[in-house]
Amino acid sequence: MNEGAELSAQKARGSSTPGDEAQSDGILRLGIALSERVEDVVEAMTHRTRESGNTLESLVEDRFCRVGEVSTMAVARWMAGEGTAVARELGYESWQIFGQLAAQRAVSLNEVTKQCLRWRDAAEEVVRRCAVELELDGQTVSEALSMLQRSLDVTLVRMCESFESERQRADAELHRRQEELAYLATHDALTGLPNRTLIQDRMEQMLVRSRRHRTPVAALFIDLDNFKSVNDTLGHSAGDQLLQAVATRLKASLRDMDALGRLGGDEFVVLAEEVSLIAGPELIAERLLEAFKEPFELSGQTRVTVSASIGIAAGERASAEELLRDADIAVYRAKWAGRNRYVVFESGMQDAIQSRMELEMDLREALSKSEFSLVYQPTFSLKDMRPTGVEALMRWHSPTRGLVAPNDFIPLLEETGLIVEAGRWALREACGQCQQWRRAGHQIGVAVNVSARQLDTDQLIEDVRDALSHSGLQADALTLEITETTLMRNVEETALRLTAVKRLGVRIAIDDFGTGYSSFAHLQKFPVDALKIDRSFVSRLTHERESGTLVQTLVQLGKALSIETLGEGIERQHELALLRDSDCDSGQGFLYAKPLAAQQIEDFLCERAALLA
Repeated sequence: MNEGAELSAQKARGSSTPGDEAQSDGILRLGIALSERVEDVVEAMTHRTRESGNTLESLVEDRFCRVGEVSTMAVARWMAGEGTAVARELGYESWQIFGQLAAQRAVSLNEVTKQCLRWRDAAEEVVRRCAVELELDGQTVSEALSMLQRSLDVTLVRMCESFESERQRADAELHRRQEELAYLATHDALTGLPNRTLIQDRMEQMLVRSRRHRTPVAALFIDLDNFKSVNDTLGHSAGDQLLQAVATRLKASLRDMDALGRLGGDEFVVLAEEVSLIAGPELIAERLLEAFKEPFELSGQTRVTVSASIGIAAGERASAEELLRDADIAVYRAKWAGRNRYVVFESGMQDAIQSRMELEMDLREALSKSEFSLVYQPTFSLKDMRPTGVEALMRWHSPTRGLVAPNDFIPLLEETGLIVEAGRWALREACGQCQQWRRAGHQIGVAVNVSARQLDTDQLIEDVRDALSHSGLQADALTLEITETTLMRNVEETALRLTAVKRLGVRIAIDDFGTGYSSFAHLQKFPVDALKIDRSFVSRLTHERESGTLVQTLVQLGKALSIETLGEGIERQHELALLRDSDCDSGQGFLYAKPLAAQQIEDFLCERAALLA
């Protein structure tokens, strides 16, 4: 059922090679007749398959029919005297088909063998009919059937070779894929580092060695501090490049005996033991932090600077999970302490972290459950003590915790990103309340604090526009307060964003002025309307002459820039007098009024209006 003329084996045994000698006249005529009856052979072959009761897929049946055609033509042309070269060329297609069937595992070797035998029987049937029609003698028929059998023998050998070759290739490919899957199951696809599964296995082995030999071990949990902002501003492709660059740099900072892995996201871990810990895990942590000091070069000539927080868990643990958990808790504490540092796990940390996590979970539900409220602290003109506006301050009344101090939950809102949603709510609530007061005849403004997270995206502009539109408040009655430190995080982008807000007609104030590191040149980049002098300077006015000089300097800076100045935290008459003497424009503090609920503010405004009338 293949190239019948490939009979080199017969040559080796000393037998004659048909096709290399002239064929008899009867065989030649029989070959020509067979070439004209190819379809009869294929039909007879198909009929035998159906009689066997074995149903083949249509694609496989088509392939077998093609093999029947090619094999019949090969043996027919061999009989017709065209030689082995022509037969070999025709037979090559059959071998390819066998190889494809084997590679695709579309049919078993047993079924292919049966198809070969069915072809031989079908071809023999047609050859005998042709011999009868041509009135050929029995010797010629016997010779033709011998050629047919030899063709089948070669085909079976070739077929087995094809199947064996494809089986070996398939097995090799399967082995390669199994190794690839095993690698992917234990390594991070992005960085090529061991993943959580493999690193935990290595950690378990490290702990076993430590218990056996009483040697020191440590896990250092590394968490990038500002990775999310890179993803948000530059895109996930840049984020992936950064993670790859971080992995490369961390690996270069470690000794060969230390193990580095990626746990997922922007989290990495280092396992150290024995010699690496002679100087303590703190030295390794310092080297790792040092690796983040230089900016990372990304494609497109983009330079990105990121820092990292590192948690260290050292010493014997019952399991890898416990060691990793303690390192994770230490990371959380490092983040809590200000980031860009390392913290060594200590007993008692877990309780503190657990408490903070519970606070965070309660905080996440606070907004949806309407547990937040606003209070308002009045501001006043230092010239005539008339109210000029109010500052909106957020409060959290938890049903289980009671009134939670702002210093306990505002930083957590910032850290978790919940400040964006909470800030949007506060902005809309404050604008709506201020509009109610103005409709009641109190022409005051309202100031709302804006967080660093809110300033990170252009969504702030839409939030301001929406709050003004929804409340009907005039834009110049709204002041956005941004701390000096927040302004200086990203000077160029912040300036563009605040300029867009300013175009809406909203006022901009710098809160806690004097505590940051802005300069005269920096201030000129921002569309600022007011400077709020930090209460730390105001509270020292009574006792420190230097504070009085500094306050005067800040007020004069405001005057030079045509910016209003406001003193925060006024609690004593002497502080009020000194601010007035410094020509400060406005003030705010407990001496004048504490933060009040909305209804109390309306009563306060009515009382002040009657008093000043």
